[in-house]
Amino acid sequence: MGKILITGSTGFIGTELVNKLKSQGHEVIGLSSRDGDITESSTLSKFLDEDVHHVYHLAGAAFVPESWENPAKYIDINVVGTTSVLEYCKAKNCSLTFISSYVYGNAKKLPINEKAEISVPNPYALSKKLAEDLCLFYIKNFNLKINIIRPFNVYGPTQPPHFLIPTVVLQAINDDQIEVLDLSPKRDYIFIDDLIEALVSARTSVKSEIINIGSGTSFSVGDVINFTQKLLGTSKPVVSKKVSRNNEISETLADITLAKEKLNWEPKVDMMMGLNNIITHIKSL
Repeated sequence: MGKILITGSTGFIGTELVNKLKSQGHEVIGLSSRDGDITESSTLSKFLDEDVHHVYHLAGAAFVPESWENPAKYIDINVVGTTSVLEYCKAKNCSLTFISSYVYGNAKKLPINEKAEISVPNPYALSKKLAEDLCLFYIKNFNLKINIIRPFNVYGPTQPPHFLIPTVVLQAINDDQIEVLDLSPKRDYIFIDDLIEALVSARTSVKSEIINIGSGTSFSVGDVINFTQKLLGTSKPVVSKKVSRNNEISETLADITLAKEKLNWEPKVDMMMGLNNIITHIKSL
């Protein structure tokens, strides 16, 4: 069937996707920042002679607080970088799975399905929405087959420590107290293994769809802390700075009906199982 090219192959999601596809016997070409700038066409042109039949585009900048500090960086990497990938796919006439993000803002109705109103709450989400628009343009005008996957809040054992869940777990294990900005925001957290299963299915199950990937449940920051302490058997003090981020979203909750229907997929790892996996991983380091 040819090779699979993965941009962002050494990142949190990319590493797991590479391992999964290789375990299934696929030949994978990994492209990371070490191999060149994704915004430069020359970075991908070196693979034009490879027998690539599908691309997973994961490369990009992905930390919301930083996107407020440097929105131009996010537009450049996530929008111009996606254009480079689309041009490669057009030249190769190969299919693409684009990994987008949450683009619904403070949704008027929960759970949120794929037809909900788009309302980008931060520069990171804006960059992803613009990249989605590019994908839709290439579908319409160049007949490319592109699946757009919208994960909600992904978490897992190897997630960078500046994200919420690893921050909470590390504090619960190592510190005298657990300190967060705000206890109230609720999020739909999807475990990395479940996302990977959805991405693998998206390569062959559907063509040119937009699909939410979430757990279909929602937990507050306070819930995450309580679950973590329960698993650890601790009762450390919890300090909330009561600080809201710019355009903070009160709650996200994915409607995953379409993912179940189109991908024959559903999440298998609940929050307690996921947190326990992270705790076990951190303690083994």
